[in-house]
Amino acid sequence: MSNQPWWQTTVVYQIYPRSFQDTTGNGIGDLPGITSRLDYLADILGVGAIWISPFYKSPMADFGYDVADYTSVDPMFGTMNDFDELLEGVHRRGMKLIIDWVPNHSSTEHPWFIESRSSRDNPKRDWYTWRDPKPDGSPPNNWISAFSGPAWNLDEETGQYYLCTFTKEQADLNWRNPEVQEAMFEDLRFWLDRGVDGIRIDVAHFIMKDPQLRDNPRRATKAKSITRDHGEYDMYEHLYDKGHPDNHVVHRDVRALLDSYQPERFSVGEIHIADLEEWSSYYGDLDELHFPFNFSLMYAPWTAAGIGEKVNAAEEVVPPGGWPSYVLGNHDEPRIATRFGEEQMPLAAMLLLTLRGQPTLYYGDEIAIPQRYIPSAEQQDPHGQKLEEAGRDGCRTPMQWDDSFQAGFSPPGADAPWLPLSDDWAGRNVARQLDDPQSLLNLYRALLAYRKSSPALQAGDYRQIEAPEGCLAYQRDNLTVALNFTDGDIELSLAGEVGVTTYLDDAATPGRLRPHEGLIIET
Repeated sequence: MSNQPWWQTTVVYQIYPRSFQDTTGNGIGDLPGITSRLDYLADILGVGAIWISPFYKSPMADFGYDVADYTSVDPMFGTMNDFDELLEGVHRRGMKLIIDWVPNHSSTEHPWFIESRSSRDNPKRDWYTWRDPKPDGSPPNNWISAFSGPAWNLDEETGQYYLCTFTKEQADLNWRNPEVQEAMFEDLRFWLDRGVDGIRIDVAHFIMKDPQLRDNPRRATKAKSITRDHGEYDMYEHLYDKGHPDNHVVHRDVRALLDSYQPERFSVGEIHIADLEEWSSYYGDLDELHFPFNFSLMYAPWTAAGIGEKVNAAEEVVPPGGWPSYVLGNHDEPRIATRFGEEQMPLAAMLLLTLRGQPTLYYGDEIAIPQRYIPSAEQQDPHGQKLEEAGRDGCRTPMQWDDSFQAGFSPPGADAPWLPLSDDWAGRNVARQLDDPQSLLNLYRALLAYRKSSPALQAGDYRQIEAPEGCLAYQRDNLTVALNFTDGDIELSLAGEVGVTTYLDDAATPGRLRPHEGLIIET
């Protein structure tokens, strides 16, 4: 294990900063709030790295993914000094810090876009994708925004459309302009020089588009998304507005930049591609992304066969020397406690933390925070305002720390949280679960501690083995993991010592799985 890079042996914990800890009383989480909870992350929970969603200066049209200044901290979240204190606190506790990098688009309030928009002959005009309307005044092509509607917005002053793959406040940068690439790399160097350990690249396969801007073919029937419903967007075959081969050139350049730093820096890309062969191409020759996020388990059938098939498929396409990744929840998808059912949460925890690769845990999943239903009229998410079922507010509700005022998320007397807490926060919180020896939180703590001490789980090979129907079993060197996806007992022909049971009791045996039980068996 000593020869492995840190990003292969650690568990990442994603924090949505608006929702983690409010220290100012305005109902919105901030960077000092994250710093105040580092002991929980490092010592109580036991993760090795944290990934923080955007905290840059932003008008918040898409809650920080519309960046107005890539080298700043939005006053909502604190100051640059607050960031430096957070980074120092992370490193002092032996953890790593990963930040979001949003290269596909900037806010329309970014100084670059303001210049670009000012006239057709401005030197920064070509920093974004501008095109004339069709003769009838309609957009240049049929591309659809991922948030529904045309992916183009007409600028009345200059008479041209600009490309906006997401909201109209998020203008797509033109990465075919070398000046854009150098400016974005300079902004990235700012954070690397400051000491951040890695980057999560937002919509990493969208950066380069078809240079001819050809129309996407329309599907005869709506495509099934790898994650959630995207409305009209899923009616098109997205051949030209994302996934262009030139994306690989960009990621090789990013990797070269990261590799120029010591100690080693890390990149993981948000790649929503159902075709795993294409997905795996973003490893390159191990000279592009350190790995692309693997979302295939999020909506796989929650059965032993369904999960086993997805894991095997991923293992088959990860290149030799490459490292897999697994994700069950994040800031864009419904909470796993609601998606899978709370009784499945212990099994999900053991699955995530025992597969080969880097697991990423979403804040609050360790206590099974459920999805909060928020009607479209009350949603703040621009996606949800247009398509209620696509809204993401429900998975971004505040962290539930204890049963005090506002679940300990805000100080006493603070404003209401920016999103409502889940209804059961008084009984479902960190403090309550820490006091329960058999809680989900204590299971996560046991699994994280076991993984940290286990060469097999950190570095071992993965091999699925035969098991009775309803059971997924696999070996990680000298360990066998057996997961019962059914509500009945399953008899096993396995021997050894039980390292961890999802029941967190002393009644486990390697010869039998109780309903929805998972076992780590030492052989």
